[in-house]
Amino acid sequence: MKFQPFSFATLRAALCEGWQLAAATRYPSVAYALVFTVVGVLILGGLLVAGLTPFVIAAAGAFMLLGPVFLAGFYGIAAAHEAGGPVGVTAVFAGFRRAAPALWVLALVCALLFMIFITDAAILYSYMVGSTPVWLCEVPADSRGVVRFLLWGGLSGLCIAFMLYTVSAFAVPLLCERRSGLVGAVAASVRIVFANFAPAMLWALLLAAIIIGSCLLLPLLPLTLPWLAYAGRALYRRVLPAD
Repeated sequence: MKFQPFSFATLRAALCEGWQLAAATRYPSVAYALVFTVVGVLILGGLLVAGLTPFVIAAAGAFMLLGPVFLAGFYGIAAAHEAGGPVGVTAVFAGFRRAAPALWVLALVCALLFMIFITDAAILYSYMVGSTPVWLCEVPADSRGVVRFLLWGGLSGLCIAFMLYTVSAFAVPLLCERRSGLVGAVAASVRIVFANFAPAMLWALLLAAIIIGSCLLLPLLPLTLPWLAYAGRALYRRVLPAD
């Protein structure tokens, strides 16, 4: 599969286009993103109530491992908007119906990597922080264990996130639009990322920083999630234009 190289200017143009599409589909896009925001409130709230405050950052980072699967819903909204049809719940489900079945295989890979990361993070937490509750409003007397957990948990998550980003960054859009099978989509994604390594890593850094920051400040997530989803779609269409 032939692809076009992309640069930092391409990223800037994709971000602008994504913002415009998010604004044009504001209500359905925000409503869809609110589903994940509510789930995030429940998860992060449960961790805070249980006194597992340092684990909140790990949980926010873990969303990056599951997020690619849910892009099909945003693709459905975008396709309905471009076609001039009704944009609502049906468009979200249409996005998932339109996607290739191989997307669910990739979803299983995302879930597996998610479980690996959460298991590693839980083991690190038990060894470095222990069972003593760490509350949001209190600084623990000995914070070295918390710092070590955040450091090693972050390194573990970085390695897993890099692997997933490499295989899914362009594979998910290809599968959502049924332009390739699973093997071809993953191979194309890996080739594109390594052929455009610097801008691809900048895009990955932007995704991680904005999404993790929005997960920690959850009211931002319904605004940033559609924007980045549509920006990723715009980037994909520039790199892999339709024949």
